[in-house]
Amino acid sequence: MSLVKKTFSIKDLENLSGIKAHTIRIWEKRYNLLSPERTQTNIRMYSLLSLQKLLNITLLYENGLKISKIAQLTNEEIPLKVREIIDEKSIKNNMMNALKLSMINFDQNLFHNTYNQLLVDLSFREIFKDYFVPLLQELGYLWQTNTISTTHEHFITNFVKQKVYTNTEKVQRLEPVDPNKIFVLFLPENEVHELGILYLNYELNLRGYKSIYLGQSVPIENLEPLLANDNFIEFVTYATVEPSKEKIDKYIQRFKKKILNKKTSRLSILGFQTQYIDLVNKPEQIGVYRGYKELIEDLNL
Repeated sequence: MSLVKKTFSIKDLENLSGIKAHTIRIWEKRYNLLSPERTQTNIRMYSLLSLQKLLNITLLYENGLKISKIAQLTNEEIPLKVREIIDEKSIKNNMMNALKLSMINFDQNLFHNTYNQLLVDLSFREIFKDYFVPLLQELGYLWQTNTISTTHEHFITNFVKQKVYTNTEKVQRLEPVDPNKIFVLFLPENEVHELGILYLNYELNLRGYKSIYLGQSVPIENLEPLLANDNFIEFVTYATVEPSKEKIDKYIQRFKKKILNKKTSRLSILGFQTQYIDLVNKPEQIGVYRGYKELIEDLNL
C-alpha cells in the first residue's frame, strides 16, 4: 500500500462518510456534486478532493441543510460553511466528522479547534473515551480496508498523543499518594503501539501515583537498573502485537527470571496478545487484564 492514497472507490466513500453508495450515486447524478473518473472496466474512482468534498457535504447535510441547497454552494463555499457550523455547534456526530475531516485534509487547525470546542463542555477523560477511542477504532477499520493510508493514521494518532502528553503533565504531582510504590510503564521489544499505555500513564498520574514512563520497544534487560530502587515496582506493559501468541508465555517466564525473581515486584500485562497467555501456569506475580479500567479496579487505585 502506498503511503498516500489518492483514489477511492465508492465503497471507500461509504465507509468514510456513512452515506450509502446508492445515495452517493443519486447525489452525483441529480446534483452533479461529485465527478468520478472511470476505469477501463467502468468502475467509479474518486479523487482525494472528491472525498474531502463528500465529508464536508455530509456534515452540512447532517446539520439540516437540504442537499439541493448544498448543491448550489461552490467548492470554495462548502468548507467555509462547514467551519461556520463547527464554530456554532458541538454535537457529537459533527465533532467526530470534524476530527475525521482534519485527518483527511491533514488540517491541524481543524483538529485543535474541534478539540478546544469539546473542552468547553467535557473533561479530557471524557473526550478521550467518547471521541478519541471511537475515532481510532474506526481508523483501524478504515486502514485495514485500505480506505486510508498509514500517513493519515499517523497524522491523527500523533495529535492524540500530544493531548495525552499535555494533560499528563498537568496532573503530575511532586508528592505521590503512595511514596512506597512506583509504576514502570513500557512496551516489549518491537512493540510500538503506544497510545494505550500512554493514556494509562495519564490515569495513574491523575490518581497521584509516581510513574516512570519508558515508552516503546524496551528489552527486558534494560529494566534491570530499576531493581536497585527500594520501592515496590509495579511494571505495566501492553502486548498489542509483540510478543506474538507463540512467544508470549516464554516472554513471561523470561521476565520472571530476569526481573521478578530478583526483587519484590509485579508485572501487569494488557493488550490483544494477552488472550494467548497460559493462565493456569502463569506466575503469581503477573496479572493479566483486558483493559486499564480492570487493572485500576484490581489494584484499588
